[in-house]
Amino acid sequence: FLLIWLLIILVGIIFVISLWKIFSRANRPGWIALIPFYNIYMVCEIVGRPWWWLILCMIPCIGIVCGIILAIDLAKSFGKSAIYGIILPLLAFSDARYLGPSIKS
Repeated sequence: FLLIWLLIILVGIIFVISLWKIFSRANRPGWIALIPFYNIYMVCEIVGRPWWWLILCMIPCIGIVCGIILAIDLAKSFGKSAIYGIILPLLAFSDARYLGPSIKS
């Protein structure tokens, strides 16, 4: 049981560090990665999705699909393929540069 909790905490830390680096590369403050919901809003802004995608991300089942779409759009915003979005640390620790929103509103 303790091992599961340690694994969850480790994954959470890796996710926050990765998001921090991605925000920094997208000319946003890295500390936004620490703020729940606001970090999702900022990902929506970075990829060019409207603000209400934050609400979609909170709906069970739909949120999983929206999260995957946002992750893929995030990778595209950095000029990378979808696999970089699915494996967030891969994008964070790559040589990717922010190119702008992948979605034109």
